Amino acid sequence: MKRSPFLFAFALSAIFLALPAGAEPIGEVDTAFKLIGPDHKIVVDAYDDPKVSGVTCYVSRAKKGGISGALGIAEDKSEASIACRQVGPVKITQPLPQREEVYSERLSILFKRLRVVRLVDAQRNALVYLTYSDLLIDGSPKNSVTAVAIDRASPIPLK
Repeated sequence: MKRSPFLFAFALSAIFLALPAGAEPIGEVDTAFKLIGPDHKIVVDAYDDPKVSGVTCYVSRAKKGGISGALGIAEDKSEASIACRQVGPVKITQPLPQREEVYSERLSILFKRLRVVRLVDAQRNALVYLTYSDLLIDGSPKNSVTAVAIDRASPIPLK
């Protein structure tokens, strides 16, 4: 019985660590019917840039259904699309590095991750966002890119 609180706390922390931090589900569409378990689908999530208020990125990706999808052990495809937009007044709270990972989420139980990276194009005063997936050993060349132009009157501060 002494292990019970420890196991409960461990299970609860594992659940919260598996949830995407900062992701807000926007919607989903079914792509294939599954008799047992949820259907295969495309999901769209919104991610606010933590260091640039007023910029939100929308990422769409495939999510497997069926029994393995319901249990959380299915490996989702390496394909994703991204569109980042100015959704309010842009305010950069601190100097930005030239390249920084803004968001990362597991796509499989062990090895695959979806990543969103922010790059600064100082010459054009724009923020470029790239999404791709990687594996522990070999990544995927499938990627998507988008950019948000920042008013020239407000140069992007760099680290």
